[in-house]
Amino acid sequence: MALAIILLTPASLSLASERPNFVFILTDDQSYGMMGCDGNELTQTPNIDQLATDGVFFDRAYVTSAICTPSRISILLSQYERKHGVNFNSGTSVAPEAWAQSYPIVMRENGYYTGYVGKNHAPIGDGGYDSGLMEKSFDYFYAGHGHIKFYPKDVHDIFKGAKADTQIEIVAESAVDFLSNEHRLEGAIRFLESRPEDKPFCLSVCLNLPHGAGTSTMQMRESDDEIYKTLYRDIDLQLPEHYVAKKEITTPKLPPDVLKTEERQVGYNYVDEPIAVIERMTRQMQAMTGIDRFVGNVRKKLLAKGLGKNTIIIFTSDHGLFMGQQGLGGKALCYEQTTHVPLIVYNPMAQPESLGRRSNRLAQSIDIAPTMLDYAGVTPPNTFQGKSLRRLIDGDGDEIHDYIFTENLWSTHFGNPRIEAVQDKRWKYIRYYKNNNFPASEKVRVAKELNVPVNKMLYNVHDDGIAVYRHYAESSLAGEPPVFEELYDIENDPAELNNLIDQTQHSDILKRLKAAWKQKLTEARGTGTPKVLRYTADSGAKPG
Repeated sequence: MALAIILLTPASLSLASERPNFVFILTDDQSYGMMGCDGNELTQTPNIDQLATDGVFFDRAYVTSAICTPSRISILLSQYERKHGVNFNSGTSVAPEAWAQSYPIVMRENGYYTGYVGKNHAPIGDGGYDSGLMEKSFDYFYAGHGHIKFYPKDVHDIFKGAKADTQIEIVAESAVDFLSNEHRLEGAIRFLESRPEDKPFCLSVCLNLPHGAGTSTMQMRESDDEIYKTLYRDIDLQLPEHYVAKKEITTPKLPPDVLKTEERQVGYNYVDEPIAVIERMTRQMQAMTGIDRFVGNVRKKLLAKGLGKNTIIIFTSDHGLFMGQQGLGGKALCYEQTTHVPLIVYNPMAQPESLGRRSNRLAQSIDIAPTMLDYAGVTPPNTFQGKSLRRLIDGDGDEIHDYIFTENLWSTHFGNPRIEAVQDKRWKYIRYYKNNNFPASEKVRVAKELNVPVNKMLYNVHDDGIAVYRHYAESSLAGEPPVFEELYDIENDPAELNNLIDQTQHSDILKRLKAAWKQKLTEARGTGTPKVLRYTADSGAKPG
């Protein structure tokens, strides 16, 4: 894809300098309820709490797909996964044609100086992570493809020049380097010697924490900050509410033929044992405090550079995670634990009466890109499916969404079914489809018998997988019936403990939600074929 070169006139340069800057911070696997500002009384997050106090905290924000790659692409393209067509099992990457309509490209082509730091989990272009298109799409790029883990230097050469060894601190170095105008960080890919002061900027910070790829690789090395060694280890942590250890499960949350928990990725098996859950919770809390310090340092740097008064800061997560609640582990489900995330937007240019508010209006991750373009004065591409939240941020307008639609198309040998859900502020309706996927355990057994690398057997997607995934995306639209359904009163049952699907007194509510499901499903799919390229093991793809 040829990137457009914009020639800015003196008048347009003046306009550019008046437009707001953006710092967009995206965490990984951060469920709602892991910070002080969303109800956690133990985890120390004073800087993020202050950001929420200064800005607008959306109490009812949701992702579109509760798994890393499709969720992050949905944010970049402002599209549901069913529209953009990329997941770990899709055998595809984002085509340049679609990437040209992403918020980073659109903002860059409209006069913004753009940066991307941290983790990239979106395969972009011909060859996906190896295409080089992601690196070329930003003025400043300092990120690793796939998981960057807790010690990024161990897995990605680009980070070798950083002074720090731990993920959050390396990302902090690059964010400061982006903002400083000095650009001294060795390894960073940049297309200009320094950030032009007559251009507004958009910095996307994408973390790989508190994700298990980060927390599971924490080693308490001598070079680690004390946060990651001792913090919270003197606290008697309690297990999550509604936690059920594996040995105590008598009735599974979902029917065994719908969610095949015995095939779950082994990386989530820590949820089976209380002691392992407590250890992982401790590490997640440490990571959140490290992220909080990073947020505080970014705000201090913005103020020191005279940028604090015109820089909009957005903070959210790509999805949540189960930690053994109701015996569940992992993500990809459409429950509140995995789809409900924190969302904070701080606009220092808003009127004082608009700041320091909590909003219970429904919001979704695909709304972030159109919101930034709205503030930037840029018309969003007609490919966007999200809506600007600006009038909810700068005022307290009416609802933007009547319903939220979430989905899971990552249905593989790891046991997850296909799922679709629609909800309003009180009620949620969930549909599950037949799960006939070949089991991971059998693949592992045969791989070991034949001395085939297990990860290749489990994570390589071949060409026929493209057709399977496409069928998954289209089958419910073509009339495939669900094999299991749920109805929850999330206002009175936020943990989704009691399935009300068979209670006749709720028949009118169910009828309304089923109509909304069909409408939102159709909207999510949109029209036309997804703009993707073949990206399979047969074409040389590396698993993400």
